[in-house]
Amino acid sequence: MAELAIIGGTGLATLKNLKISKREVIRTPYGEPSGPLLHGVIGETDVVFIPRHGRGHTIPPHRVNYRANIWALREVGVCKVIAVAAVGGIRQDMEPGRLAFPDQIIDYTWSREHTFFEYDLEHVNHIEFTRPYSDDVRCLLIKASKQLDLNAVENGTYGATQGPRLETAAEIKRMQRDGCDMVGMTGMPEASLARELELNYATCAVIVNWAAGLGAGLISMEDIEASLATGMEKVRRLLETAIPMLQRVNCDI
Repeated sequence: MAELAIIGGTGLATLKNLKISKREVIRTPYGEPSGPLLHGVIGETDVVFIPRHGRGHTIPPHRVNYRANIWALREVGVCKVIAVAAVGGIRQDMEPGRLAFPDQIIDYTWSREHTFFEYDLEHVNHIEFTRPYSDDVRCLLIKASKQLDLNAVENGTYGATQGPRLETAAEIKRMQRDGCDMVGMTGMPEASLARELELNYATCAVIVNWAAGLGAGLISMEDIEASLATGMEKVRRLLETAIPMLQRVNCDI
């Protein structure tokens, strides 16, 4: 049984280095996940993979069923999660093509189903969320990136916006003032839902563009796709190195 899952974001609808053994459709109390869970092996390690936006990248960020995805992973025995996400760079060292491992998050989303603790509760649940990402998983991702000399950014605050549109230049200025270093659309409620189910969750962010108003001219999809291709190749190399290390991470938060 696989303890480790990878959630693929934009540009990572499939994992080329995953040898698939089976596809599993999971029914959850929260509806349908983004797709079947793909069970397989990377190297010699059992892994579960799910594409966050669906196999054909047809589910926009605000319509992803985050609860179903996280519940399905826990249901099959997963306790550690690497979430891959494409982001825009805000901080000066967050240039396109680099990987980053955020250690904090600010939530700007609204009206998303953001908790499992809603109805028929014996008591109100307030999760501890001071450090939203698993330090153990983050540290091993950083260690693997250093071994591969990937020049990854080792920290940063992820600003999670609603989408699916990109942000305005004024919104990015506000996020800078708030302390955000990168901007994406899928970081929340995925991270907090993982914490509610006691999963060791960390994000590998792929910086694909300068955030609005910070680059030369307008944001172009062609430039994003070029940065995605470069970044996702780094992600595949990172996963091959990091996944064997992650077997040492205890499943208890």
